[in-house]
Amino acid sequence: MTSPSITAIHSRDNPFVKDLRRLAQDTTAYRKQGRVWLEGDHLCRAAVHRGVRAAVAVFSESFWPLAQEEFGSAAIKIIVLADTLFADVSGLESPARMGFVMDLPVPPVVQPDAATLVLDRVQDAGNVGSILRSASAFGFRQVLAIKGSAALWSPKVLRAGMGAHFALQLVEGLDAQELGVLQVPLLVTHVHGGAHLHQAELPWPCAWVMGHEGQGVSPLIEGMASQRIRIAQPGGEESLNVAAAAAICLHASAAAR
Repeated sequence: MTSPSITAIHSRDNPFVKDLRRLAQDTTAYRKQGRVWLEGDHLCRAAVHRGVRAAVAVFSESFWPLAQEEFGSAAIKIIVLADTLFADVSGLESPARMGFVMDLPVPPVVQPDAATLVLDRVQDAGNVGSILRSASAFGFRQVLAIKGSAALWSPKVLRAGMGAHFALQLVEGLDAQELGVLQVPLLVTHVHGGAHLHQAELPWPCAWVMGHEGQGVSPLIEGMASQRIRIAQPGGEESLNVAAAAAICLHASAAAR
């Protein structure tokens, strides 16, 4: 393996630093640049564990001597930023000391028969990241995001996903009609209608649909569903957080296999 080149940067006006700042702080900058920013050693380790070699590894100046042994060959190029410059670039209140810039994966072709999770305009980045973690944990390898959902590769979703992105096939920006290519049953969550989850016969593979935090699943997608499912809530709450509902539903499918 070719040894990476190492460059030290101390100027805020450096073009790489300007692009990195946009990646770290702008939700959709990755779509324009074709690259993704993974900030923090946990995300970087998760990427390495999944066989990802970053295009660029970025380290704060004080951390680089400590990181060389573990991460010195993790990227094609190494950038070392002055500590104050790394803090300025970071999108975190407590900046990490390292991060990876990786090429945005080419969106895969939708697999009609795959166990699938559909995000129907789920907008909160924390919810989306948490749902991706549940999908990975419970064997749903394909995630399809309908237009209006949070940007899947945004920094906040990546942090909430805790590395789940690298185990999933992610397709975003879909129209609801494009779900018609799926050949597995579509299951939608519903607050008041449908069978209770603990009593339902759950097919495998299937495609679970998680809807907008306030509006739920759109009528168009609900009309495409094979089953409507509700989660028993004997405590009396009107509804569950969408990430909590996703975890319960996906686990139920995994347990019923």
